Amino acid sequence: MDSMTPFQFSLVYNAFSFTFATMAAATAFLWLCRSQVAPAYRTAVTISGLVTAIAAYHYLRIFESWNAAYILKDGVLSATGIAYNDAYRYVDWLLTVPLLLVELVLVMRLSPEETSSKTVRLGSAAALMIVLGYPGEIAADIPKRALWGTLSAIPFVYIVWELFRGLGKSIKQQPVEARDLVRKARLLTFASWGFYPIVYMAPYAGLTGATATTVIQLGYTIADIVAKAGVGVLIYMISVRKSQAEAGGTFAPAA
Repeated sequence: MDSMTPFQFSLVYNAFSFTFATMAAATAFLWLCRSQVAPAYRTAVTISGLVTAIAAYHYLRIFESWNAAYILKDGVLSATGIAYNDAYRYVDWLLTVPLLLVELVLVMRLSPEETSSKTVRLGSAAALMIVLGYPGEIAADIPKRALWGTLSAIPFVYIVWELFRGLGKSIKQQPVEARDLVRKARLLTFASWGFYPIVYMAPYAGLTGATATTVIQLGYTIADIVAKAGVGVLIYMISVRKSQAEAGGTFAPAA
């Protein structure tokens, strides 16, 4: 492990702890509130909660791995010899990133054929993006990181194209009451996802050692909170608005 200051260690340590609590709280909220939306939207809300539940588990493991890699005693930080396992993050993304796109498609309530087509295509592209990005993340030199990062960007560009062109037409079919929230969910998804490549490229800016590690871990963590907990709450709000609009404002939540 790279030489790290106590401040850098504590900053990442606290960020992981905060994110675990955020993901766990979001999971409880989404699953407990799924009865507040119409049956047609409960799957989307349930999947949103599943995304944050998976993230909460992995952030617990990430937190434990980070804590095991260093020991802080009397203000002095020392490496324990146990390597920090960053693979937990990519395993989490491999599971949650496709589901993030699935929940966005489901909440739009498209035709069964269109829903099936978009979830398969977007989910597959998302999984490919993560698989291609991992070799670059663990690469020891910039050229290899750049190569795999470029390959990973190909499915990413396709996903962005689908979000803005493919789903753009479908937004016009949404109830007026929910249309703006759907646009915000799509934009927030794009913005948070666009932040991941920026963090991935931190070493390109000359950051090395513990500084690069700290920036990357904090950057990915912030993006995860927005992309999973933030978008999850928006999915719930969209579901509530659409439930009310489709019931003529008389939707009664389940007891």
